[in-house]
Amino acid sequence: MKTYRAVLLIFFLFLSVVASAQPRGSAETVSIHSKLSVERVVAGEEFQLALILDIKDEWHINAHQPLQDYLIGTEFSLSFQDHFILTHIEYPGPKEYEFAFAPGEILLVYEGREYIFMSFRAASTVQPGEHELTGSLSVQACDDNTCLAPARIEVRMPVEVIPAGSEAVQINDDIFSAFESRLEPDRETTLRPGSPHEIGAMFDAGRALWAFAAIFLIGLALNLTPCVYPMLSVTVSVFGSQTDTRTGAVFAKAVTYLLGIATTYSLLGVAAAFTGRLFGFWLQSPLVLTMIGILMLLLALSMFGLYSLQMPYWLSSRLGAGKFSGYAGIYFSGLVVGVFAAPCIGPPIIALITFVGTHGDPLLGFWIFFVLSLGLGFPYLILGTFTGLLQKLPKSGNWMNWVKKVFGVVLIGLGLFYIGLAFFAPYVMHILVITMLAGGVYLGFIERTGADKIIFRAVKAFVGLAIIAAGLLVLLNLQKEGIEWEEYSPQRLEYARENNIPVIIDFYADWCIPCLELELNTFTDPRVIEAVNPMIRLKVDMTHFDSPESEELRRKFEIAAVPTIIFLDENGREVLGARVTGFINPDDFLKKIETVMKNPSF
Repeated sequence: MKTYRAVLLIFFLFLSVVASAQPRGSAETVSIHSKLSVERVVAGEEFQLALILDIKDEWHINAHQPLQDYLIGTEFSLSFQDHFILTHIEYPGPKEYEFAFAPGEILLVYEGREYIFMSFRAASTVQPGEHELTGSLSVQACDDNTCLAPARIEVRMPVEVIPAGSEAVQINDDIFSAFESRLEPDRETTLRPGSPHEIGAMFDAGRALWAFAAIFLIGLALNLTPCVYPMLSVTVSVFGSQTDTRTGAVFAKAVTYLLGIATTYSLLGVAAAFTGRLFGFWLQSPLVLTMIGILMLLLALSMFGLYSLQMPYWLSSRLGAGKFSGYAGIYFSGLVVGVFAAPCIGPPIIALITFVGTHGDPLLGFWIFFVLSLGLGFPYLILGTFTGLLQKLPKSGNWMNWVKKVFGVVLIGLGLFYIGLAFFAPYVMHILVITMLAGGVYLGFIERTGADKIIFRAVKAFVGLAIIAAGLLVLLNLQKEGIEWEEYSPQRLEYARENNIPVIIDFYADWCIPCLELELNTFTDPRVIEAVNPMIRLKVDMTHFDSPESEELRRKFEIAAVPTIIFLDENGREVLGARVTGFINPDDFLKKIETVMKNPSF
């Protein structure tokens, strides 16, 4: 009997050893460390880094670009760095493998020891001393019997920086010689189109013309963000009051206006180059929102004829008065109008700001943001030209004066909206509703322009009723029930992990306009509400973006901008491919939730 018990004990001990040796997740199948191409990094110069993956025997991880859509590829994500920019990344060549559990199906995998090579550039402004690059590696591991749940492995890479002008000592030639042999001039970059580092890769590959063309298109695309809408009203207010109707003169003033916009962003690009830091976040601050609101209210007063937009006499007399002072006023308007778009365009241009800041080249920063602003301001060149030419229409006096007051009401609404965002964000949409209702009544039935013309009165009444109807529709939309959120806390995350409950976390700020769009349009959709009901729904207030509390959460969850929405699976790990940054409509949001539900851990 004793012998039987001893054999049984040995058997169970053997099973426990085997079970403990079995990895519980993909992260346990890979060990990671890094090597630099130089002993110490010289400020302002490039260097290479190799991320070395040691994969356990009998295990494989999916290649960077798997053949099958349902597999999670190996991908490195760099956390935001103030003084270093990733200019190129090279993933290893995959191997073809046929797993026993999927006979006849070829998969692309990595095995044994693999290298991910990266090129970085250090900013000339980076301080000498010890620094650390951080990021995460997403992997999914399989053996011949099973595939483990995907994992995100935190990666920390120490870097020592020495002053600019120092001599770099090359090391680890046996590793980086393989990397250099692959860096041929005609190689295709492994960066995905549209990735944050693609523009930088174009510059470093000597394709500056294509890079500037891409930057121009980025600027043009920024006109799709909601914060640029006030620029329409301001542009009409500036050019609608011009008395010079000659086509050439109107076009010249529109070009001057565009150059004013370009000057603002170019100077901000130079500032980013000198400081090596973001300017996007302070442009999204409550103080700047208040300034934007006040500027809009002041412009609204000019629409009601309380004053005319022109240079002060003391300045115009020194500039030569006459035509030049008119151009100077237009240029000044262009200088300030670009700030109106700041609360929305900060997140989309983070990559450009980072690229300029880490290169530390003021001239390069100037030209990058000059071209960006040309793209942003191009539609206003056309709008300014044709708004100015409206004055050529016959009998434009009455109706044009009324149109100016329409834009005045719009500017009042937007001014109060921005000020509301800064001080009482929860009620900002109610302020907008009141403005729309009051504005509709004023423009349609109280304002007396053209009161002796029946048709004009009918048009005014129709427009006034349309504005009132729009205000009522917004008010009805505000009554809709939305997602019920809880305030973020580590305890709730721990509770979700212990009880195997998925989590959705919304990072927002009171001053964030896309966040408000999500609340009004996406989070009130009944399909979205039903889809997220099984999850624990947490909100993280990032209104004070640079506070120590926000900084800690930004680093923990790698948050670069708001709004950002992440999903955690039942084990508390982020679901790869489901993260949302910026506004997303209900249909696309539901697709993200489908991605979450397809996650292997569910």
